[in-house]
Amino acid sequence: MTGKAKPKKHTAKEIAAKVDAATTNRGGGKAGMKDRTGLEKGGHAKYECPHCKVTAPDVKSMQIHHDARHPKIPFEEDKVVNLHATTSVPESSKPRPGVRGSLKK
Repeated sequence: MTGKAKPKKHTAKEIAAKVDAATTNRGGGKAGMKDRTGLEKGGHAKYECPHCKVTAPDVKSMQIHHDARHPKIPFEEDKVVNLHATTSVPESSKPRPGVRGSLKK
């Protein structure tokens, strides 16, 4: 007869990884929509590529994106769209969205 091996138990590292994956805001879904679109000033999507509408947190990251995705077009910093300058000022009582942070403990 087979099947005498004991079933594997979950290690503490594996359980901690599952808890971290379940409770950390990765910026996806509806919860991360404001952060990705840059609608609120705390968002990490500050600059938008004028060619493909991809967002980046700073000009240097946008330049890296531009050099990789649009090598034939010269990079012009003044054409990069600043999403935070075009949106209205949010209420100060609202918490700013974060990429890394625990939802529950």
